Amino acid sequence: MAIPFLDVQKAYLELKQEIDQCIERVLASGIYVLGNEVAQFESEYARYCGAAEAIGVGNGFDALLLALRAAEIGPGHEVLVPTNTFIATWLAVTHSGATPIPVEIDLRTQHIDTDLIAAAITPKTRAIIPVHLFGNPVNLAPLHELARRHQLLVIEDAAQAHGAHYRGTRIGGHSDLVCWSFYPGKNLGALGDGGAITTNNSELALKIRKLRNYGASRKYHHEFAGVNSRLDEIQAAILRTKLPRLDEWNRRRKDIAALYLSGLANTTLTLPQSTEDADSVWHLFVIRHKQRDRLAELLARSGIETIIHYPTPPTAQPAYSAGFKAPLADSPSRICANENLSLPIGPHLGMEAARQVVAATVSALETLEGATIEMQTIG
Repeated sequence: MAIPFLDVQKAYLELKQEIDQCIERVLASGIYVLGNEVAQFESEYARYCGAAEAIGVGNGFDALLLALRAAEIGPGHEVLVPTNTFIATWLAVTHSGATPIPVEIDLRTQHIDTDLIAAAITPKTRAIIPVHLFGNPVNLAPLHELARRHQLLVIEDAAQAHGAHYRGTRIGGHSDLVCWSFYPGKNLGALGDGGAITTNNSELALKIRKLRNYGASRKYHHEFAGVNSRLDEIQAAILRTKLPRLDEWNRRRKDIAALYLSGLANTTLTLPQSTEDADSVWHLFVIRHKQRDRLAELLARSGIETIIHYPTPPTAQPAYSAGFKAPLADSPSRICANENLSLPIGPHLGMEAARQVVAATVSALETLEGATIEMQTIG
């Protein structure tokens, strides 16, 4: 049986009747931009995240960019970003006019290395953007302490962490601003683009509401040079339908991750590790192996689709190669780029398919290494 990396259509099929009805509800309302669905979703999502406010925007990139603009971060400023992340984190800083300053990652967690942040801070530094990579929350406490000491903002990139917990509290209200993507493949995904920002700062929230809507709080009265980045009414309705299922879908992901961790424990793979005080929602299950490309090829022959997150660090991308040094061959970000491989995981994968992934991975490793691997008993 071929196993795709992620089948996003299955989420729709599970909720087909409810989603079809919510779309019809929006169509029948005659209100298609910044109407009741967006307002209700903002209220429901803020409550879910434990934040005072949520502001729906067009996509996850816009969430980051508008967060920076609302904080008045721009030309002449620096923002600390991890060397290993999807490039949107970097691009938002660039498009704000500020300069992204790379901070190397901790190889164990693949998060920004808190021990290296202090050395990267200069008089131009205005903010730190930690990324809750792969659904595993960053250890925020030491990062917040550094930010307070240097009077910096913390803007979380939570695009992969819907429903994740840090120290018993859901991600969404710990820092100054928290940015979300609702791209279809996310743990909470729309059927198109969408994004949001959560915050406990009412002044920043009000400013972001204006910025997303041409800088206006009322029609034809523009206080800022804003943009058009408004969460769509239909997407908001779909997200409202999916939100009550999110915890259950995350539980399914955790069950698959537990099976992978158990079934692959006796192998030469480097398996993912959760951050201290964090409860991951396993947006991705990322393993590491020195023969990553060959492993991926063997899995593909067994019908297992895998993806590399991420094959090229931002500093080595053409968009940034002119202004930054590419990471050294033995740097954590380069090691991850060369060794990371993401196995299929999602709420609709099913445990039998997950067992097949484990068996195929063990078989591929035996082929690569010429040795028999004793399989763990898995549930």
